[in-house]
Amino acid sequence: MFRAVRRLANGDLLKTFQPLHDRVLVERFAAEVKTKGGIMLPEKSQGKVLEATVVAAGPGLRSEKGELIPNSVKAGDRVLLPEYGGTKVTFEDKEYSIFRETDILGKFN
Repeated sequence: MFRAVRRLANGDLLKTFQPLHDRVLVERFAAEVKTKGGIMLPEKSQGKVLEATVVAAGPGLRSEKGELIPNSVKAGDRVLLPEYGGTKVTFEDKEYSIFRETDILGKFN
């Protein structure tokens, strides 16, 4: 796991991070810890959260002709992720994941 060690004076390290090419930095939603009936769930029974918010996106890929193909997701979009994959990174004690745009399953409108 990559650990960001450089800190800015005001703590805005994440604002300085820009993914490269077609990569997308996402923050997964928190797992449900209670059922609808109010029963607390243990950690092992909590499912992996597949929804996330895009925090930052790279500019896109280059085609064989050298033209830029922009990403179809942008910061603030809600997306559906695969159950496995991505690279976990930690910024300012928060956990994020980096995915290629082609690995993202869909976007919520």
